[in-house]
Amino acid sequence: MRLIRVMCSGRVDLEFLLRAFLKGQDGVYIGGCKLDECNYVTHGNYDALANTYLCKRILAHIGLNPDRMRTDFMSGADGNLLAEYTDEFSSQLQEMGPLGSSEGLAPNEVRFKLTAAKKLVPYLRLVERQRLRAPEKTKQAYKAYYESDEVRALFDGILSEKLAVSQILLLLGEKPLSTSDISERLGLNPSDVSRYMITSSRHGMVRYDTRSQCYALA
Repeated sequence: MRLIRVMCSGRVDLEFLLRAFLKGQDGVYIGGCKLDECNYVTHGNYDALANTYLCKRILAHIGLNPDRMRTDFMSGADGNLLAEYTDEFSSQLQEMGPLGSSEGLAPNEVRFKLTAAKKLVPYLRLVERQRLRAPEKTKQAYKAYYESDEVRALFDGILSEKLAVSQILLLLGEKPLSTSDISERLGLNPSDVSRYMITSSRHGMVRYDTRSQCYALA
């Protein structure tokens, strides 16, 4: 069972978390200093906490168990807690098994979905800064905010469309496909695929070949 332990939590980026899973890690653990006891004015451990919530939502959205991601905050003197928490997390991962196994996802499907999600990180950073900011920096406020139905609905709504387009672009990178091909491969409604393709065509990302009646990357 593979486990990543990352310290200096303020420097942990959402892309790092998804990259770890993309490389086949079964779980990611972040251990940071106690909230409100950061040595720096930025209090970057709150950024790590926000990224944890976002990563968990992404994992859940693509069919992976969000409990494969965990973050705990403790002081430098809490070595016993670090050992306790990581041992506990390792045991949980052993029960879950390798990434995707307990979720019923094949390794190639896991890689495909994580690759599509990772390509959205620059956009998600912008969304988090502009639309997904907790009202105050406390653990309780972050929990209440990121676990609220309103924020879940907002994030899932944003993620659904962007992730679908990202997956479609990955498929078109392999070969041109028709609307029905894309719909069948991704389990999407054909009308939704058509809508995504019209938008992507306007943005210059894809083109439509009338002879083959297929979409291809522009």
